[in-house]
Amino acid sequence: MSAADLRAAAQAWRDEDPDPVTRAEVDALLAAGDDAGLAERFGARLQFGTAGLRGALGAGPNRMNRALVRRATAGVASWLHAQGLRGPVVVGRDARHGSEAFAEDTAAVLSGAGFDVLVMPGPVPTPVTAFAVLHHRAVAGIMITASHNPPQDNGYKLYLGDGAQIVSPVDAEISAHIDAVGSLAEVPLSTERVRALDGAIIDAYLDRVSTLVQPWGAREVRAVYTAMHGVGAEVVRLAFERVGFPHPHEVAEQVEPDPDFPTVAFPNPEEPGAMDLALAAAARVGADLVLANDPDADRLAVAVPDPAAEGGWRPLTGDELGALIADHLLRRGAHQPDDALVTTVVSSRLLSRLAEAAGVAYFESLTGFKWVVRAPTPGHRFLFGYEEALGYCVGDVVRDKDGISAALVVTELAAELRAEGSSLTERLDGIFRAHGAHVTRQQSIRVAGADWLDRVTAAMAALRADPPTEVAGRAVRSVEDLLPGGRFAPSDVLIYTLDGARLVVRPSGTEPKCKCYAEAVVPVGDDGDVAAARRRARDVVEEVLAGARTLLEARGL
Repeated sequence: MSAADLRAAAQAWRDEDPDPVTRAEVDALLAAGDDAGLAERFGARLQFGTAGLRGALGAGPNRMNRALVRRATAGVASWLHAQGLRGPVVVGRDARHGSEAFAEDTAAVLSGAGFDVLVMPGPVPTPVTAFAVLHHRAVAGIMITASHNPPQDNGYKLYLGDGAQIVSPVDAEISAHIDAVGSLAEVPLSTERVRALDGAIIDAYLDRVSTLVQPWGAREVRAVYTAMHGVGAEVVRLAFERVGFPHPHEVAEQVEPDPDFPTVAFPNPEEPGAMDLALAAAARVGADLVLANDPDADRLAVAVPDPAAEGGWRPLTGDELGALIADHLLRRGAHQPDDALVTTVVSSRLLSRLAEAAGVAYFESLTGFKWVVRAPTPGHRFLFGYEEALGYCVGDVVRDKDGISAALVVTELAAELRAEGSSLTERLDGIFRAHGAHVTRQQSIRVAGADWLDRVTAAMAALRADPPTEVAGRAVRSVEDLLPGGRFAPSDVLIYTLDGARLVVRPSGTEPKCKCYAEAVVPVGDDGDVAAARRRARDVVEEVLAGARTLLEARGL
């Protein structure tokens, strides 16, 4: 796009932008002749996909702003009308910068389009909004959130009436309707059909998630909890009270919503340092476990005491916690042969071994909970699903990842083990003795520049054109390429089965990264030394990830 075209596009956008802040941003860029700044905002646009929209706040079609939210909502409303859907739509939001205004704009556009709109009561966790879609039999739900992204970001997440996130080809159909929206001045706005929900929706959610915990189980447990400056604290507090757990010790510096996330570099419990305050608090109070939600409370991280770990605490991996939750649900004995455990192609294969041992069904899916919750075939009941990136779904209360219900179930397990004189680490060791030490790790290769996706896609194509015969000295026994489709929708994923290990490579769906996932499984010897088996498996994983980086660098990444 030429400089003149950029300036014309920016002026046209500015003239219909309802927000004085982003209008002033465009005015300043135009006045300064900042063509580079204009190109960043107007040379491309955020694409509406299965994850909805997510990006940095600012002016223009390549940023999150009120004009974009109104246009996207008008497209969603048009698509809903085209499908003949006429029921209510739920609108929720977190506490990020811009979320309140974006939610108000979303509700006004939907009301103007003739939909009854149910607005959640203030900032709420994402799983509560997802629950409300099912509870109110809505035709759709929209959550304004950027989950665990940095503070300058926000996003727009869409659920349909089944309570799950959209999947292809719905995303492309809605995107086409968004493209067809004309002038924003012609998009009708109204508050006539907007109704604010009250605390009853929180109570209804708590009533359901409390059934996931056995009423007669142990309750004594010391938990430290951090909301990571997000919106989870109040609902977690109420959930613990509802089922009879002691009030968790809250990390005061992080308990209140703060869109600037001042105590962490990234508000993601997976990131180094994000849980430091919680771990320090756990050491002070002698906790049994640490629970950490991300800012919209759809993910859960857990750390456990470990004298061998630095600082005396060890964060569990997503795969370890997934195995512990699944094992706990199966040990409770309420499962049936038609129950299903689900995880993704990049997660550990340990879940498949637990399912086989228990005689329940096992399914795999692509990454993303939009696929996880849809994986079981008809006739199977969703018992539990997870993905290694700290996302867990217990039962069918919410058809998305839910860091609050997962926190309840993990706390139940910790209380039960404490009553038995055991711990989460000892239970995990028992699982490894039965099924082998399964060690996994994910490595992200960050790619700079606006063309990051093109570069990662080119590297993936190069891997296909010049496939490796070995990785880190381990022979490639088989390769599964998910791009042509088959057992899943086509996806840019390569799965390598190696001698003694497994490697999965794929582009990130939301960030400028190429992601590599390695797993090694080492049987525990007759001596029962789980630590030794885990160390051997960890060494293999590190070798495979180093080999994967070398492979990708050789192919231009």
